[in-house]
Amino acid sequence: MGQDPVVSNPALYRVVFENERVRVLEYRDGPGDKTVEHGHPDSVMITLSSFRRRLSGHGDDIDVDIPAGTARWLPAQEHSGENIGDTETHTLFVELKEPAPGTTVGDGARVPLGPAVS
Repeated sequence: MGQDPVVSNPALYRVVFENERVRVLEYRDGPGDKTVEHGHPDSVMITLSSFRRRLSGHGDDIDVDIPAGTARWLPAQEHSGENIGDTETHTLFVELKEPAPGTTVGDGARVPLGPAVS
């Protein structure tokens, strides 16, 4: 798994809650802000503001446009991101500390970038 986003992007991510099973991160940025590459375990992303972002990883780019109040599954992945919209990005990530049954974190399996639609 890539570098912890709180370590690689400390001005943008902060831990708001943590116990032995989950960690909750708050993320905030402004138009034009970028993150360096980092990793997320399986997570639920809850958007607190509408935003447009470009996610890049493993040679792929994807643009996402997500309305406020949306909850989406984010499979474990490594990426960097850029706010390509004209609004602040404000999200919460509920990171799971246990991998899905029958999987190994960092097993080399390729997953799509960004949050899943369902």
